[in-house]
Parts: sequence; structure tokens; C-alpha cells
Amino acid sequence: MSNKIAAIAIATLVAAYAIVTTCVMIVPEYEQVVLTEFGKPVGEARTDPGLYFVMPWYQRHRFSRRLLRWDGERSEIPTADKRFIWVDTTARWKIINPLKFLVSVGDYSGAQTRLDDVIDSGVRSVISGNDLIEAVRTDLDLVQLPGAATVQTAQARIEKGRKVLQDKILKIASRTTVKEYGIELVDVRVKRINYIEDVQKSIFNRMIAERNKVAAQYRSEGKGKAAEILGRMEKQLKQIRSGAYREAKEIEGEADAEATKIYAEAYGQDAEFYAFMQSLETWSNVIGFRRRKGTKTSLILSTDTEIFRYLKAAGTGEAKAGASTSNNAAARAPTVN
Repeated sequence: MSNKIAAIAIATLVAAYAIVTTCVMIVPEYEQVVLTEFGKPVGEARTDPGLYFVMPWYQRHRFSRRLLRWDGERSEIPTADKRFIWVDTTARWKIINPLKFLVSVGDYSGAQTRLDDVIDSGVRSVISGNDLIEAVRTDLDLVQLPGAATVQTAQARIEKGRKVLQDKILKIASRTTVKEYGIELVDVRVKRINYIEDVQKSIFNRMIAERNKVAAQYRSEGKGKAAEILGRMEKQLKQIRSGAYREAKEIEGEADAEATKIYAEAYGQDAEFYAFMQSLETWSNVIGFRRRKGTKTSLILSTDTEIFRYLKAAGTGEAKAGASTSNNAAARAPTVN
């Protein structure tokens, strides 16, 4: 008897567990559920978190309440100024009407396919209707680069900027997604813009040419500045040299005057001795020059030469006994090597 009661209790518990698991539905705060019966929706979607009692044969379709991400394929689009570019976009979206979402797209992969068509159409419509600079710049304030005429032109033409274009794409795409698919697009962003491979090379060459032009302008300005500095330096150098030369000449003149004064004073003290010393210095220079040159030229002097006058005077003052010998020596023409 006890075994039967235990079996009945176990069977009851199993049946209760089966009923609870099949009839009780838990909806967490990050999900929303749509119930269908044989493929047809039953009532409204359960969007509030909590416990719900449902029939066990109902199918449960759970959808996220979180933000979902969409990444599109890179598209080649011409701009209004006839430039072909690659545009890579992304978007964030969420399901706001799960029942319409289930009926119209079915699941997440179907939603991705629909968003590919809707967002890509909006991107093409907006990008092709505006110039490239509008999609590239995110603000209207451009930094002025010296010598870059293209930037000045772009600054004069820009009116909207990338943010305005993204808002327009979002507005165009939202008209379809909300009404037909139960999807709300939160934002659409342009991740990357690049030229197609056919025009990248020419664009890079033009950019290089513009940069070279700016560099040449800088070099020209630098050379002009260098020439100005060198000219100023040369002028200052000439002024310094002129002042130094004038000062040197003044010092040299003062020295010559002082030497002349000293010579005059010395000459005034003993004119005869001064003349004698000058004569010795002259002969010393002449004889020394010839010796330094290695010459053996003979120098024949007359007895009337100034130096012999001093020798004669010195000879007469020493002794009269040697006067005749001195006179005979003086009578001969001496040879100085």
C-alpha cells in the first residue's frame, strides 16, 4: 500500500512539474515574447517582465529588448561632385513591436536582410545628393592651412557636415522600419569613407603635389629669411671690421708718433752717436742679408765712406804710433764678404 502511495506521489509531482514548465512562462526584463498557435499570433506580445500562464501547445518566440547592431556591406557610391567613393556604414536598432516584427521579418536574419535594403537605399540617396566634403567633415570649422587653396574652397562650400547627413539617413530609413517591421533605428553612422582604387592613386599624387607646393613655399620663405639674416650679419661684420681697422690705425699712429718723439729725443742728445749707430745698423742689415742668401759677392768701398770716417777717428784717438799703419790700410780699397 505504501508503495502505491509513493508511486502516486511521484507521478503527481512529475505531472505538476510538467504542467508548470509547459504552462508557466517567465519573461525576463531583457526579453519580450510573442505567442503563436499553429503559426497564428495569440493576443498581444508579452513585453512586461514576470510570470505568465499559457497553454502548453503555444509556441513562444523570444526577442531581445536590447540594442542590436547592424553592419552593412561596403558600397560604391558617386557623390554630387562626381567622385566615386566606398562608404561603410553601421547602425544600432531595437525591436519595439515584437508582434509586427515576427509577422513581417520572422527572425534576426530576416531583419538584417531588410535593414540592408532600407539603410543602403538611404545612404545612397543622401551621399549621392551631396558633395564629398559634406560626408567627410564632421563639423563646419576647418583649420586653415597656409598655402592650401583647396581647403579654403572646401571651407566656403561646406554647409551640412557628416552629422547632418547621418541624421537624414536615419530619418529616411526610419520611415520604413518603424511602420513595416516594428524596428526602431536608434542611429546610423558612417564608419569609413575611401576613394575607389581607380582614383586613389591620382588623389594621392595630387595631395603630394599640394604638399610639395607648400613645402616649396616654406623653403622659399626660409631662404629669404636666411638671406636677410646673412645680409644683416655681413653689415654688422663690416661695421665691426671698420671700427677695428680705425682703432688699429689710431693706435699705430700714436705708436709712430711716440717712436718719432723718442727718436728725436735720442738724436737731440747725441747726434753724432745716433748717426754712427744708424750706420752700423745699415751695414749689419746689408751684410747679414747677403749671408742669409748664401751669396759671395764682393763689396768694394771707398775710403770716403761714412763708416771709415768713424774708424779713422777711432784710430787717431788710440795712438799716434799706429797712424802711418792706419793710413796705409785706409788707402787700400777694402773688400767686405
